[in-house]
Amino acid sequence: MVDAANRDRPNNDGVKVGGHQASSASLVTAMSALWFAYLGPADRVAVKPHAAPVFHAIQYLLGNLDRSYLTRLRSVGGLQSYPSRTKDPDQVDFSTGSVGLGAAAPLFAAATRRYVDAHFGPRPRSRFVAIIGDAELDEGNIWEAVADPATEGLGEVMWLVDFNRQSLDRVVPGVRIAQWRGQFEAAGWHVVEVKYGSRLQRAFTRPGGEHLRSWLDHMPNEQYQSTFGLVGDQLRARLLDGAPSRLRGVVDDIPDDELGELVGDLGGHDVGALLAAYAECDAITDRPSVVFAYTVKGWGLPIAGNPRNHSALLTADQIDSLRRRTGLTATTEWDRIDPGTSAGELVARRASLLRRPVESSSPPIEVPQATGVSTSRPIATQDAFGRVLNALAKVDSVAPYLVTTAPDVATSTNLAGFINRVGVFAPQARRAWAEEGILRWTEGPSGQHVELGISEMNLFLLLGQLGLAEQLSGQRLLPVGTVYDPFVLRGLDAFIYGVYSGARFVVAGTPSGITLAAEGGAHQSTITASVGLELPKVTFIEPAYAGALDWLLCDALGQIGAGSSSGGEPPSDDGAYYFRLTTRPLDQRPFQDARTRIGDMALRRQVLAGAYRLYDAHHAHPQLLADRLAPAPVVHLVGSGAVLPEVIAAAAELAEEGIAAHVVDVTSLDRLYRTWQRAQRRAVRTATLPELPGVFHTAFGVRAPVVTVHDASSHAMSWLGSALGVPAVSLGVDEFGQSGSVRDLYELHDLMPGSIVNAALTSLSLPRIPAG
Repeated sequence: MVDAANRDRPNNDGVKVGGHQASSASLVTAMSALWFAYLGPADRVAVKPHAAPVFHAIQYLLGNLDRSYLTRLRSVGGLQSYPSRTKDPDQVDFSTGSVGLGAAAPLFAAATRRYVDAHFGPRPRSRFVAIIGDAELDEGNIWEAVADPATEGLGEVMWLVDFNRQSLDRVVPGVRIAQWRGQFEAAGWHVVEVKYGSRLQRAFTRPGGEHLRSWLDHMPNEQYQSTFGLVGDQLRARLLDGAPSRLRGVVDDIPDDELGELVGDLGGHDVGALLAAYAECDAITDRPSVVFAYTVKGWGLPIAGNPRNHSALLTADQIDSLRRRTGLTATTEWDRIDPGTSAGELVARRASLLRRPVESSSPPIEVPQATGVSTSRPIATQDAFGRVLNALAKVDSVAPYLVTTAPDVATSTNLAGFINRVGVFAPQARRAWAEEGILRWTEGPSGQHVELGISEMNLFLLLGQLGLAEQLSGQRLLPVGTVYDPFVLRGLDAFIYGVYSGARFVVAGTPSGITLAAEGGAHQSTITASVGLELPKVTFIEPAYAGALDWLLCDALGQIGAGSSSGGEPPSDDGAYYFRLTTRPLDQRPFQDARTRIGDMALRRQVLAGAYRLYDAHHAHPQLLADRLAPAPVVHLVGSGAVLPEVIAAAAELAEEGIAAHVVDVTSLDRLYRTWQRAQRRAVRTATLPELPGVFHTAFGVRAPVVTVHDASSHAMSWLGSALGVPAVSLGVDEFGQSGSVRDLYELHDLMPGSIVNAALTSLSLPRIPAG
């Protein structure tokens, strides 16, 4: 498959195709043992990214992949470079590609299964297997996942490490097995080594065999790897270089045609040894297991063990030689195994056994449009978020499916009320030794909050698997996570991994921006709004008012609960939801005034679409319309989140100057941008003039200059001028923050009313773009 992708398919752009033949070869035995002798239909497997061709070949042999895909590796609409849940045609359980994440995903999927079983009844037993490269163990997120208390005791988990002792760049000096064994065992894991194959095991029992074993155990890894491909006297010289003299007599007794195969007989290429290791892991049910399968990178190929074989491709002559050695031709190498042979009969039996039943969708979870959270006093969106969740926990149709998680920030992100009501999840009930009046930290199997250690990577890995619970455990959930907003970036790789895999969840980044004030620059997020806006399959939401947040959060959970659109307004989002919130209490009266002016039904529709007119200058100041011959100049002040009080104050100052400043509250910069982009793309693809979407007409009305104001990088909203075709001035936070009061910091970053007024006057003086 890799050869066809690189040699047979036209390559007109000159960019390398690739495909990792050596990394695939090292896992052929271990993966064949899994699919053709070990796995069951309910088992879930993550495949090492660079072994994707092996996985697809196995799926083809099992009848799960059409022949046409074999020559479409790494092509549009074909087989992806690395296993993908959302883009590959065969059934992939876990996307892999960003190393370390595919390893941890089955661990959190097993934790999710444990939660589902505890709340909704046991599912058929599944084993959660991760096939990973040994170099992946250098990734820090691996050890964060292994060490987290939320992953303890998961006996259904088995990690299979392709221990080929090579990384992308080199043969790894030394063998770190003792270090890694110690780390896994310290975390409570069961560790199995599959080091030598049956031939070497027999050789060790012969006279002098203990000397051979001792030397193979202790010789430098680089020296051992360099023996692959050598024969005769060269192999003997390299093998004995530095060895004890007593080993020479042992090696002299082994014929040349046997020595190379014997030295390279590692356990990761011995089916019997592997199956025994898998069975040993099955017998350990109280903790996860890890199998270190010693392999040769490039096993069976002329590039075996070569330090530069990671991305090496066999030559045409080497491919022909491989065909001859395996009894194949350029025509027959694509054939499935003859069903009339014993091997073909085995494949047929395994294909039948591994066939999964057709998945049925869970019934929709009915989420109300709003909870009616109180807005009679100033309130922060973080506080309102906690109140809405707590209110939803009282709704019978919603409460059983809600599950929250946080990396040791649950109480400081306002989840305390929800936790008091539903408790904290633990596989067994735990006694609470501390009595707290405000927070009741009750742990047991019925709890619905999963507490994590301080690891944002683990947060997003768990959210990702909770968000795939219907696909992997047969139960739709409503997952909600909270994290300090600046540390969304610390977990960003796992965040991307989750949404790339198709997971659906809600995450609240809070508190955010320089509005966090005294906490200082290390805790003040500035670029997270841009991340939320730009991430595919993520809807970024930043409300300022509790009523809007109530609608938006209920809608997000409703769309997750429905599995599609919860009512068609706005168009269904098919991914995750990222709420960027604040601890700054805001006066709720401006939103109440907008509800009175617009009406709840229309206002909710606009809030969900991404923007609405919060403050109408002509409605608030009718005198600005008095002179029909010389109407007051108009400007739109556009804000999002915590800065709305300053924007409204600036609008009032501008009214005193005879300028009509309408205030637009952007509740979802993401939905607004996507709506505009859809119209632009439609125009590009049909060679027609673009039309401004309706949400823009409703929120902005007349064509007028724009000032954008955001407690985030100024560029996140700067595109609005282009969308509306008007002059624009963008205010935001384009430097690192520092400690201070909100007023002091807003002054430093030009977010106070005076700066907004000056920006409006500047925008009015800028040359206008002709309409049309």
